[in-house]
Amino acid sequence: MTEDFYCEEVLSGKTTVKKVMETENVLAYYHTRPFYPVHIVAIPKMHIPSLITLQEEDNELLVELFCVIKKVAAMVTEENGACRVITNIGNYQDSKHLHWHIVYGAPLR
Repeated sequence: MTEDFYCEEVLSGKTTVKKVMETENVLAYYHTRPFYPVHIVAIPKMHIPSLITLQEEDNELLVELFCVIKKVAAMVTEENGACRVITNIGNYQDSKHLHWHIVYGAPLR
């Protein structure tokens, strides 16, 4: 895994993704290697390494990101009856780019 899959692959266009929702600053798309039957990732288009590295000046972007996460979570919940919204920090975070998983179902692996 690269240090920042999202910048290096997704946002650069090297890896094609199936978009769920997109705004000027946020992209939500189906995970390229899903761990759950429904597995959507939401990312800011600007590089932010992690939830704990957010700065005061990132607040507007964070609100936009959470608006997208909320809409996607509502869509997944409407279709499936439930969902989980997950982020990872530190050693649990494979790609060092802030991202959230919106998932439904039991893990596939």
